[in-house]
Amino acid sequence: MQNKYVIAFVCVFVLCFSAYAQDDKNEQKKDPYNLNAEDIVVETAIDTIPFDPLSPSKAAFYSAVLPGLGQAYNKKYWKIPIIYAALGTGIYFYIDNNKDYHRYRDAYKRRLAGFKDDEFYGVVTDDGLRNAQKQLNRNREISILAIIGVYALNIIDANVDAHLLQYNVDDNLSFEPYFKIEEYNAKSNMGLTLNFRF
Repeated sequence: MQNKYVIAFVCVFVLCFSAYAQDDKNEQKKDPYNLNAEDIVVETAIDTIPFDPLSPSKAAFYSAVLPGLGQAYNKKYWKIPIIYAALGTGIYFYIDNNKDYHRYRDAYKRRLAGFKDDEFYGVVTDDGLRNAQKQLNRNREISILAIIGVYALNIIDANVDAHLLQYNVDDNLSFEPYFKIEEYNAKSNMGLTLNFRF
Protein backbone atom coordinates (compact mmCIF):
# COMPACT_ATOMS: atom_id res chain seq x y z
CA MET A 1 0.00 0.00 0.00
CA GLN A 2 2.80 2.38 0.88
CA ASN A 3 4.61 1.55 -2.36
CA LYS A 4 1.63 2.88 -4.33
CA TYR A 5 1.88 6.22 -2.55
CA VAL A 6 5.63 6.41 -3.11
CA ILE A 7 5.25 5.61 -6.82
CA ALA A 8 2.43 8.14 -7.16
CA PHE A 9 4.51 10.82 -5.42
CA VAL A 10 7.52 10.15 -7.67
CA CYS A 11 5.33 10.32 -10.79
CA VAL A 12 3.77 13.63 -9.72
CA PHE A 13 7.21 14.99 -8.88
CA VAL A 14 8.61 14.00 -12.29
CA LEU A 15 5.57 15.41 -14.09
CA CYS A 16 5.96 18.70 -12.27
CA PHE A 17 9.54 19.04 -13.43
CA SER A 18 8.67 18.00 -16.99
CA ALA A 19 5.90 20.62 -17.08
CA TYR A 20 8.36 23.22 -15.86
CA ALA A 21 10.88 22.09 -18.48
CA GLN A 22 8.24 22.44 -21.22
CA ASP A 23 7.51 25.96 -20.03
CA ASP A 24 11.22 26.81 -20.24
CA LYS A 25 11.39 25.47 -23.81
CA ASN A 26 8.44 27.63 -24.84
CA GLU A 27 10.04 30.70 -23.30
CA GLN A 28 13.35 29.97 -25.04
CA LYS A 29 11.61 30.04 -28.44
CA LYS A 30 10.70 33.66 -27.79
CA ASP A 31 13.30 36.33 -28.38
CA PRO A 32 15.44 36.21 -25.21
CA TYR A 33 16.83 39.73 -25.73
CA ASN A 34 13.50 41.49 -26.17
CA LEU A 35 13.20 42.96 -22.68
CA ASN A 36 10.63 45.39 -21.39
CA ALA A 37 11.13 47.79 -18.50
CA GLU A 38 9.13 45.42 -16.25
CA ASP A 39 11.57 42.57 -16.94
CA ILE A 40 14.58 44.40 -15.54
CA VAL A 41 15.13 43.74 -11.86
CA VAL A 42 17.52 45.81 -9.81
CA GLU A 43 18.91 44.05 -6.75
CA THR A 44 19.54 46.04 -3.61
CA ALA A 45 21.92 45.35 -0.79
CA ILE A 46 20.52 42.83 1.68
CA ASP A 47 20.94 43.29 5.39
CA THR A 48 22.30 40.09 6.85
CA ILE A 49 23.08 39.04 10.36
CA PRO A 50 26.84 39.12 10.98
CA PHE A 51 28.36 35.66 11.11
CA ASP A 52 29.89 34.74 14.48
CA PRO A 53 31.68 31.36 14.29
CA LEU A 54 31.98 31.16 18.10
CA SER A 55 28.25 31.61 18.71
CA PRO A 56 27.38 27.85 18.66
CA SER A 57 30.21 26.97 21.02
CA LYS A 58 29.21 29.78 23.39
CA ALA A 59 25.61 28.59 23.44
CA ALA A 60 26.70 25.00 24.11
CA PHE A 61 29.05 26.12 26.89
CA TYR A 62 26.35 28.22 28.54
CA SER A 63 23.92 25.30 28.43
CA ALA A 64 26.56 23.01 29.92
CA VAL A 65 27.14 25.42 32.81
CA LEU A 66 23.44 25.99 33.52
CA PRO A 67 20.68 24.19 31.60
CA GLY A 68 18.60 26.69 29.65
CA LEU A 69 21.25 29.41 29.62
CA GLY A 70 22.23 28.56 26.04
CA GLN A 71 18.60 28.86 24.97
CA ALA A 72 18.47 32.28 26.66
CA TYR A 73 21.65 33.22 24.76
CA ASN A 74 19.89 32.23 21.52
CA LYS A 75 16.79 34.20 22.61
CA LYS A 76 14.61 31.06 22.56
CA TYR A 77 13.13 31.67 25.98
CA TRP A 78 10.13 29.39 25.42
CA LYS A 79 12.40 26.32 25.53
CA ILE A 80 13.66 26.99 29.07
CA PRO A 81 10.48 25.79 30.89
CA ILE A 82 10.44 22.64 28.76
CA ILE A 83 14.03 21.83 29.73
CA TYR A 84 13.39 22.39 33.43
CA ALA A 85 10.12 20.41 33.30
CA ALA A 86 11.95 17.45 31.73
CA LEU A 87 14.82 17.66 34.21
CA GLY A 88 12.38 18.04 37.12
CA THR A 89 10.41 14.99 35.99
CA GLY A 90 13.56 12.86 35.88
CA ILE A 91 14.68 14.10 39.30
CA TYR A 92 11.21 13.49 40.77
CA PHE A 93 11.13 9.87 39.58
CA TYR A 94 14.69 9.30 40.80
CA ILE A 95 13.85 10.58 44.31
CA ASP A 96 10.58 8.61 44.44
CA ASN A 97 12.19 5.34 43.29
CA ASN A 98 15.15 5.88 45.62
CA LYS A 99 12.84 6.39 48.62
CA ASP A 100 10.83 3.24 47.80
CA TYR A 101 14.04 1.27 47.17
CA HIS A 102 15.33 2.13 50.66
CA ARG A 103 11.97 1.19 52.22
CA TYR A 104 12.04 -2.28 50.63
CA ARG A 105 15.75 -2.73 51.35
CA ASP A 106 15.36 -1.82 55.04
CA ALA A 107 12.40 -4.20 55.36
CA TYR A 108 14.40 -6.99 53.70
CA LYS A 109 17.39 -6.37 56.01
CA ARG A 110 15.13 -6.52 59.06
CA ARG A 111 13.69 -9.84 57.88
CA LEU A 112 17.18 -11.24 57.39
CA ALA A 113 18.01 -10.13 60.95
CA GLY A 114 14.98 -12.08 62.23
CA PHE A 115 12.56 -9.23 62.90
CA LYS A 116 8.94 -9.51 61.80
CA ASP A 117 7.78 -5.97 62.38
CA ASP A 118 8.41 -4.29 58.98
CA GLU A 119 5.63 -2.50 57.12
CA PHE A 120 5.41 -5.22 54.43
CA TYR A 121 5.19 -8.23 56.75
CA GLY A 122 2.31 -10.49 55.77
CA VAL A 123 1.78 -8.61 52.51
CA VAL A 124 5.05 -9.11 50.61
CA THR A 125 7.22 -12.22 50.76
CA ASP A 126 11.03 -12.21 50.95
CA ASP A 127 11.24 -12.93 47.20
CA GLY A 128 8.82 -10.06 46.60
CA LEU A 129 11.08 -7.72 48.57
CA ARG A 130 14.12 -8.81 46.54
CA ASN A 131 12.25 -8.38 43.23
CA ALA A 132 10.93 -4.97 44.31
CA GLN A 133 14.49 -3.85 45.13
CA LYS A 134 15.72 -4.97 41.68
CA GLN A 135 12.86 -3.22 39.91
CA LEU A 136 13.21 0.01 41.88
CA ASN A 137 16.98 0.02 41.40
CA ARG A 138 16.43 -0.39 37.66
CA ASN A 139 13.92 2.48 37.68
CA ARG A 140 16.44 4.67 39.53
CA GLU A 141 19.06 3.97 36.88
CA ILE A 142 16.61 4.76 34.08
CA SER A 143 15.76 8.05 35.80
CA ILE A 144 19.46 8.94 35.99
CA LEU A 145 19.87 8.12 32.29
CA ALA A 146 16.84 10.29 31.48
CA ILE A 147 18.30 13.22 33.43
CA ILE A 148 21.66 12.85 31.65
CA GLY A 149 19.87 12.54 28.29
CA VAL A 150 17.84 15.72 28.83
CA TYR A 151 20.98 17.55 29.95
CA ALA A 152 22.83 16.42 26.80
CA LEU A 153 19.88 17.31 24.56
CA ASN A 154 19.80 20.75 26.16
CA ILE A 155 23.44 21.31 25.12
CA ILE A 156 22.91 19.89 21.62
CA ASP A 157 19.77 21.98 21.11
CA ALA A 158 21.56 25.19 22.09
CA ASN A 159 24.45 24.41 19.73
CA VAL A 160 22.27 23.48 16.74
CA ASP A 161 19.92 26.40 17.31
CA ALA A 162 22.86 28.84 17.35
CA HIS A 163 24.04 27.33 14.05
CA LEU A 164 20.60 27.68 12.48
CA LEU A 165 20.21 31.29 13.63
CA GLN A 166 23.11 32.19 11.33
CA TYR A 167 21.67 30.24 8.39
CA ASN A 168 20.84 32.42 5.41
CA VAL A 169 17.11 32.26 4.60
CA ASP A 170 16.55 35.39 2.52
CA ASP A 171 14.74 35.58 -0.83
CA ASN A 172 17.91 35.01 -2.83
CA LEU A 173 17.49 31.30 -2.19
CA SER A 174 13.94 30.03 -2.39
CA PHE A 175 12.17 26.79 -3.23
CA GLU A 176 8.49 27.20 -3.95
CA PRO A 177 5.70 25.55 -5.93
CA TYR A 178 4.91 26.96 -9.34
CA PHE A 179 1.41 27.04 -10.85
CA LYS A 180 0.58 28.88 -14.03
CA ILE A 181 -2.43 28.90 -16.34
CA GLU A 182 -1.57 29.49 -19.99
CA GLU A 183 -3.53 32.40 -21.43
CA TYR A 184 -3.72 30.97 -24.95
CA ASN A 185 -5.03 27.46 -24.40
CA ALA A 186 -6.16 27.58 -20.71
CA LYS A 187 -3.91 24.67 -19.75
CA SER A 188 -2.38 24.63 -16.32
CA ASN A 189 1.27 24.00 -15.61
CA MET A 190 2.56 22.89 -12.25
CA GLY A 191 6.09 22.57 -11.03
CA LEU A 192 8.67 23.47 -8.47
CA THR A 193 11.05 26.36 -8.84
CA LEU A 194 14.42 26.71 -7.22
CA ASN A 195 15.66 30.30 -7.32
CA PHE A 196 19.23 31.16 -6.51
CA ARG A 197 20.13 34.79 -7.09
CA PHE A 198 23.50 36.37 -6.33
